[in-house]
Parts: sequence; structure tokens; C-alpha cells
Amino acid sequence: MEAITNFSVRIVQRYLPSAFVLALILTFIVFLLGMGMAGQSPVAMAGFWGDGFAKLFTFAMQMVLVLVTGYVLAMTPPVQAMLSALTRKAGNMRQALAITIITSFVCYYLNWGFGMVAGAILAREMGRRVHVHFPLIVAAAYGGELVRGPSSSIPLVIATPGHFMEQAIGIVPVSETLYAWWNILLTLLLLVLLVIFFMFQKQPEKIVKFEGEADDELAPRPAPADMTPSDRLEHSRLPTLILGLLAAAYVIIQMVNGSFSVTLNSWILIFLALGLVLHRSPAAYVAVTNQAVRAASGIIIQFPLYAGIAGMMTGSGLVTQFSDAIISIATPETFPVLTFLCAGVVNFFIPSGGGQWAIQGPVMMEAAAALGANPAHTIMAFAWGDGWTNQIQPFWALPLLGVAGLSARDIMGYLLIWLAISGIAIAAVFTLIA
Repeated sequence: MEAITNFSVRIVQRYLPSAFVLALILTFIVFLLGMGMAGQSPVAMAGFWGDGFAKLFTFAMQMVLVLVTGYVLAMTPPVQAMLSALTRKAGNMRQALAITIITSFVCYYLNWGFGMVAGAILAREMGRRVHVHFPLIVAAAYGGELVRGPSSSIPLVIATPGHFMEQAIGIVPVSETLYAWWNILLTLLLLVLLVIFFMFQKQPEKIVKFEGEADDELAPRPAPADMTPSDRLEHSRLPTLILGLLAAAYVIIQMVNGSFSVTLNSWILIFLALGLVLHRSPAAYVAVTNQAVRAASGIIIQFPLYAGIAGMMTGSGLVTQFSDAIISIATPETFPVLTFLCAGVVNFFIPSGGGQWAIQGPVMMEAAAALGANPAHTIMAFAWGDGWTNQIQPFWALPLLGVAGLSARDIMGYLLIWLAISGIAIAAVFTLIA
């Protein structure tokens, strides 16, 4: 395993392009596949790309806000103190890896944006305090990103009354998907495997250390004698505290009234409220937000490119062709595993769970009904497939890499092997429960 991992790291570092260049390459590949496999003309493919380019603007903004509010929350003094306390418990490389993996995995389970930032910041602290190969611990912090927790969009959509497929499949409650015994077991199994895989990695002879210094105070408070009235307001606790409490009050009222639902928008509001309450002033909040926006720059520029790719795959019929090819060889017992693999492959081209489900979901659920496959198994197999190939899709690693100051090629060699291990585990569980 060590030799395989080392080989994977060397190959990825040599040949993996940047995330932006990879998006361009995928665009060209899908353009050519649309002409070669779907029989579309170049003009038609260009039209599909243009039609899709703007379709995910709303979702892209939601993703940016999830990252920004999660980042801002992770940088609050209480969360920073908690992360620093965790780093002091690590006396060696393996302890640092175990703490980083478990902490980031739990945070990812709650919300991917918070997990991404908390994992990256914890990895930075570990890299600063512990003798550990920094790309290794950053890869370990990202490895849990595949977990499907309570903020997973696909099972939440299917459990929401009025969703776009309700007439075809009805409402599938999260008790049958996210919180089914087999899904909880799979989640715990992946955590155990992730810890084992990274803890038994050997550090290379030439260790890359984290070179950053401790974070300076982002918004230092001026001396009282030098403060103007506007300075006092910007560095006062009250403005952000009042707004944060207002947002928190809204969430609490919604919960009491029974009208609260767990959506991307609700997570953004919760993270916004907590960040406002826990930061010491508007100046501090804005300073950290500026950092967060820089970390989100990759999502901002690349999301429209992937929306264009999704437009080409949908408009040309490539998604349907690929799904039909999988369905044609499926049986009721093999359908969940094939759904998992199908979703994983398409996710590499359309890295958006909600967007991919809108395209592939109706086809896969119709096939599940025709074959007599379990709908809850199909939904979660699709959700896990959507998260699985994020491990080698640099797009979703961009926020973590921005915080850590690394490139995708620094960590993807480890994650390529983790992709194989986690894929086998997920496929095995869905095979056993079929």
C-alpha cells in the first residue's frame, strides 16, 4: 500500500493540471463527446454550453455563502480556541492525523462548508505545531468530504413536500435514507477506514512543512485616544451582536412554529448568526469575510464553467445515454451499486449534487421503479456517488486548498488511493443490503 500510494503521489504531482485548466479540459472533452457519441453539431454543442452557463448562478451563490459563512464561523475566537486546544493534544504525526481526520469528518457531516474550513485551519495548526508532512495532513483533512450528512442536498430534497419528483416517487423521509441503520453504519465504517489509511502512511524523506506564520489580528482595535466615533462603532460589539441575535431569533421562531426546514439557505442563516454573535466587532467580521471571499475565488470562476459542461451533457443527451447504458445491465440487486458508480462518473463532469440530481434523478428513479429496486437505496447510492468522486475532483477542494496554501496536485495522490478504498467499501455495503 505504501508503494502504491507513493507512486500515486508522484504521478499526480507530475501530470495533474490546475483545477481551472482541468475544467477547461473537461469542457473540450464533453464538447467532442457530444459530437462523436450524441451526433450533435459544433453549433448545437456551443448552444448547449451557452444555455447552461448561467443556470447555476443561484446555486453558485449559495455555495459561496456556505463557504464564506462557514469560514467566518471557523475563524471566530471560540472556534479558534477549540481548534488550538485540539492541536495541543497531538504529540506526534499519527495523533495529529487522527485528531484532524475525526474533527474534520464530524464537521463535514454537519456541513461541508464548515468542515472544509475547520479541517483546513486545523491542518494548518497541526502543520505549525507537529512534525508532519503538510500535504499529507491536508489530504487527511479533505478525505472526509465524501460523507453524506444532514446537509446533504439530495435526500433533503426528496424528503421535502412539493419536490419536483413527488408525483413519481412521493416523499421519502430522511429516516429511510440519511438516518437508516445501514447508512449510519456506512458512515462509521468510512471514518474508521479513513483513520486507518492515513495513520499508517509513512512520511516522505523530504517533509514539506507548513510555512505560514501564526495569524495576526485581522482588525486591530485603535488606541482609545485615537478612535473617532465611526471607529468606536466599527469596533463595537453591539452591531454584529444585535444582527446575529435577530437572525438567531428568526431561526428559533421557525423551529418553535414547526416551519423550520434544513436547507442550504437555513444553514447559511445559522452560520451567519453564529459568526455575527461570536466575532467581537463589525471590523473583525468584515476582515475575516475578505479572507473567506479569496478562498472562494475558485468556486466563483469555475462554477459557470461546470454549469456549461452540465448544459452540454444534458442538451446533447450524453447523461441519458450514459444512464441508459448502466440501466441496461442492471438487476434489482446490482442497481444501487451501478447507480453509485454512474453518479460518481457523472459527478466528475457536473460537480453539483442538486444539479446532477435534477438531470439524472428522474431517469434513475424511473429505472428503479421498473426494476423493483429500493428507492431509498437508490437515492442514497446516488448521493454517495455524487460525493465519492469529489475526492479526485479538484473543484470542491479549492476552498480547503485556498486556506492551506497548497495546489490540488499536492494532495490528490493520497486521495486517489482513498477513492479506491472508499469506493470498495460503499459498493460492498450497497451490495449487502440489496
